[in-house]
This record gives sequence, structure tokens and C-alpha cells, in this order.
Amino acid sequence: MGSTQQSILVTGGAGFIGSHTCIQLLNEGFRVVIIDNLDNSVEEAVHRVKELVGPQLSKNLDFNLGDIRKKEDLEKLFTQNRFDAVIHFAGLKAVGESVAHPFRYFDNNLIGSISLYTTMAKYNCKKLVFSSSATVYGQPEKIPCIEDFELKAMNPYGRTKLFLEEIAQDIHKADSDWRIILLRYFNPVGAHESGKLGEDPKGIPNNLMPYIQQVAVGRLPELNVYGHDYPTPDGSAVRDYIHVMDLAEGHVAALRKLFTPDHIGCVAYNLGTGRGTSVLEMVAAFERASGKKIPVKLCPRRLGDATAVYASTEKAEKELGWKTKYGIDEMCRDQWKWASQNPWGYQSKP
Repeated sequence: MGSTQQSILVTGGAGFIGSHTCIQLLNEGFRVVIIDNLDNSVEEAVHRVKELVGPQLSKNLDFNLGDIRKKEDLEKLFTQNRFDAVIHFAGLKAVGESVAHPFRYFDNNLIGSISLYTTMAKYNCKKLVFSSSATVYGQPEKIPCIEDFELKAMNPYGRTKLFLEEIAQDIHKADSDWRIILLRYFNPVGAHESGKLGEDPKGIPNNLMPYIQQVAVGRLPELNVYGHDYPTPDGSAVRDYIHVMDLAEGHVAALRKLFTPDHIGCVAYNLGTGRGTSVLEMVAAFERASGKKIPVKLCPRRLGDATAVYASTEKAEKELGWKTKYGIDEMCRDQWKWASQNPWGYQSKP
């Protein structure tokens, strides 16, 4: 591609969704610069990305250990590179932890992002794809969730995403040169089909799939299912699970949209499948994929958990030309391949 190659800064690029998106970006011919503080990720993920794209494309990937809250880390990046756009994943994402430690979330998610945007403005880099979340819908009045629903968050994590969406709107109102796409993720699961890249949370997982996976490989004794008396067909909560590779493709589609002449402004899109799957259905699908029995312990509902949440996907299909390819069987198949090849995540057994 020569000198026309577009250069993308990916914050949090060593994380679960970040690393899978970096693979797609490299395969699509972008130059990728990652900044990550490895708070909930490991550098090994970046080495695996390089291995998967091969020696030629991996030359287009540059990893920087750094923190977006630190002005000097950002200054160094922006003085050494000219970025065409930023994909901003970096942040903390555990609902329960955010309730217990709200300051950590304000510091990482809010202060970190504001520091990033200030530096972007200074260096005239005004194209942004932001990781938002379906948590901005709170407990929706009706489903599926449509982008223009009234937003309300139910916990500090969700509130940081909501505030950051509003901050993005304000930035664009003040300077119409900004082009911002807010991506509201539903429940990302699965792994790269190679089984070499996947989710590797530190500590006890907060999300269903890594938890199921750790039970399946024998790291945890049983799966706690929170809530079995919801008004749903099997009593368990319903969510919209999306394969992480579909999600990664959604980021590439959003990025391509930023580089078109279209009027963008600051706009939100749901990234989900548009279908709800209950927790117990997901457990059954994982049992099919892995051939393992998952012992389940039924627990009371968790505070702040919604009954059923799934996406309306029409807007992303129409405006980004993107839709999901994979169903829950593929999600579980790829998740199990990753889990069985990497039972302790990116580390060998501790």
C-alpha cells in the first residue's frame, strides 16, 4: 500500500476485543500501534497476533507499554506517529468491581479517555471509534434495544460509558471536524478460530463464558447462575451474545465509515446478533461443543442485572454494511478450542 497506508492507534489493543480487532486491521492492510498498560491483559496476546498474521503483516504492528492517563505516554506516541484514527478500547469493564471501587472506574475510564481526547485534539487526529456498551440501556423498557432509546446506566461501569458517550457528543458539538462512532457492544464471547487468541481475565471471571470455560477445564468447580426465577422461558436471564470475530469486523466497518465522505457527526451503533439467548441455553451449547458436563449452582439474582437485553441491529446493517455471521454453536466451538489448548489462558499453569 506504500505511503497511503492508514495508521490506527488502538488503546487497550492487548485486551480481549482489542487483540482480535488488531488481527482484522492488520489483515485489512492497516498499520496498527497499540498502547496498553496490561492492567487486565498480557503482552503474550500481542505476540500471538503477530504469529497469526505472519512475518510480513506483523511488521505493521507496534506495541507500546503505556497508560492513557499519563500525558507523557500519549505525547510520546503522538510525536512519533501520525495517526489517521483511534480505536479506543482501553478501560475497566467489570460491573461488580465498579460498584465496589467506583473511583478506579472514574480514573481509568473517564480521566483516561479525556486525557486521550485532549491529546488527539492537540495533534489534529479527530476520527474516533469508541467502545461503548449495551449497559447504557440499563433495564430497557422494551426490547430489542434501539439506538435512540433513552439511556440510563445502572452501575458505575455503565455510567462511565454513558458519560463518555455524552462527552463525545459535546466534543463534536464544539468542533464539527470530529467524526466519532460509538459502538455499543452486547455480550462478546468466543475466540479466534485458531484457538491461539481468546479471553483471559485475571482473577475469577465476571462474565459467563470465561467462567463456563474455567469450569470445563477444571479450574473452577461449578458455574454460579445468578437468577433462575426471571420471567423468561427457563428462568435464567437472556442476553445477546456476539462472536468476538464478528465484533472485530464491526470495528473495521466503523473505521471504514469514518474514512468515507459521508456526514458522520457523533453516532451510535449496536453491535449484537439481534437474538436473545438465555444463560442456561448457553450452558447447554457449551456442553455440546466441549462434550463436558458443566455443574451449575443456581444463585439469587444479582443487584442491577436486567432480565433480558438484546440488540436491534438494523442501523448497523444499513449504515455500516455489517452483520454477524456466527451463532452460539460457533461461539462455543471457538471458545472451547481456545480453552482446551490454553487451559490457563496465556500463562502456562501457575
